[in-house]
Amino acid sequence: MTALNSKPDVRPANPNFSSGPCSKRPGWSLESLSDAVLGRSHRAKIGKARLAEAIDLTREVLKVPADYRIGIVPASDTGAVEMALWSLLGARPVDMLAWESFGSGWVTDVMKQLKLENARKIEAPYGELPDLSTVDFSHDVVFTWNGTTSGVRVPNGDWIPADREGLTICDATSAAFAQDLAFDKLDVVTFSWQKVLGGEAAHGMLILSPRAVERLESYTPSWPLPKIFRLTKGGKLIEGVFKGETINTPSMLCVEDYIDALKWARSVGGLSGLIGRADANLKVLTDWVEKTDWVDFLAVDPATRSNTSVCLKVVDPQVSALAADEQAAFAKAMVSALDAEGVAYDIGAYRDAPSGLRIWAGATIESSDLVALTAWLDWAFAARKAELAKAA
Repeated sequence: MTALNSKPDVRPANPNFSSGPCSKRPGWSLESLSDAVLGRSHRAKIGKARLAEAIDLTREVLKVPADYRIGIVPASDTGAVEMALWSLLGARPVDMLAWESFGSGWVTDVMKQLKLENARKIEAPYGELPDLSTVDFSHDVVFTWNGTTSGVRVPNGDWIPADREGLTICDATSAAFAQDLAFDKLDVVTFSWQKVLGGEAAHGMLILSPRAVERLESYTPSWPLPKIFRLTKGGKLIEGVFKGETINTPSMLCVEDYIDALKWARSVGGLSGLIGRADANLKVLTDWVEKTDWVDFLAVDPATRSNTSVCLKVVDPQVSALAADEQAAFAKAMVSALDAEGVAYDIGAYRDAPSGLRIWAGATIESSDLVALTAWLDWAFAARKAELAKAA
């Protein structure tokens, strides 16, 4: 551990470890967006071409099956998830899985806003997965692949049967491009540009399997749908949404930035390259945690630990003996100290999560920066621990 007041010699070259919006790709600059189609209609030929390119590159890099539709939709991942929930649910019972704040948010929307009486909540505390064997796949199933605020992910798609009767609706916003999504087990996949690829916010991606399209065209919800959620017209899928004809006006600057990120992803080896970068980053943090006695992963099972939103807790006995608000203050003081030094920005635990740290380790982060960060984490802990000793 770094001695008190002895600051590490090496600083992360990039201190942006926020879990969203996440760090831009290595080497990014505004000049990279010089070809953006600005001041032109997104419905003009050139605008449609750029939007279609973004969809085509998404399919290529993410390895989306050819018969799945990919659409660019408003309001980030939240908008994409809400479109799916409001448009698809209600045809059969639904199992809602939650083990962190965003999954809990979808539970609230389905049970308190849509008020589905045949919805069942299956949950687990932060750091754990619920018992996936209890899921009933004759029901629709809604879950997050990677819990952004808990650092807990499903290890694979083996728990989802191929012959399921219901639809699987997966919020994959902090998993897409960093984890191997089992598309054959997923009927709806959503994510946003500002996570693993470090794109800009406010746009979401909605990916539909043929089974999801069949549901849309054969089932009409009993509640009214706002225009921004409508995916069908006259009982047929609005195919234009999945060809770049967006429901509302997109930011073409953000579209160009997303295309730039996708081209970078292709240059580092595509999906396997991106996963490899994130896995290498997780290994840096895992190696450090294993030799550091004051910190541990929030995720209990190593097989479920996220390689993007890495959530950590302070387990030092003296700190753990403090009251909950004092433990939170301890972690916040560490975060503030690192921010003031300019070595790590925005690494505090999510507001609804247990106190601790949350460090983004996705593909746009360089492993060398995480190596440098770990020494600073030790420094921040030692400094705060010394302050506690003085106050005692």
